[in-house]
Amino acid sequence: QVQLVESGGGLVQAGGSLRLSCAASGTISSIKAMGWYRRGPENQRQLVARITSSGKTTFADSAKGRFTVSRGNGENTAHLQMSRLNPGDTGVYLCNVAHGPNWSQAWGQGTQVTVSS
Repeated sequence: QVQLVESGGGLVQAGGSLRLSCAASGTISSIKAMGWYRRGPENQRQLVARITSSGKTTFADSAKGRFTVSRGNGENTAHLQMSRLNPGDTGVYLCNVAHGPNWSQAWGQGTQVTVSS
């Protein structure tokens, strides 16, 4: 079983920055990708940013140019650096890991990001 622990959420004023971190532990075979999703108004998970084991990154249009995603020095960690935040970025951010030959999915509990205007 895989456990994901997120940290770094909080309250920030519009224009500010936050850095989210995710650490994966447990029974993990090779990590294929790590990413961040935001829970939408209908509880759906919307991709914010993702990075594969080869370093390929994918961003939501709203995140391009403002957010960066990276893997930590420990291979089972990932970071989301968010800059120029606006109230539209408010939400619960969920860490996701795809691992193993079948790209099995694991999810964190989420961390709240609130951007005040």
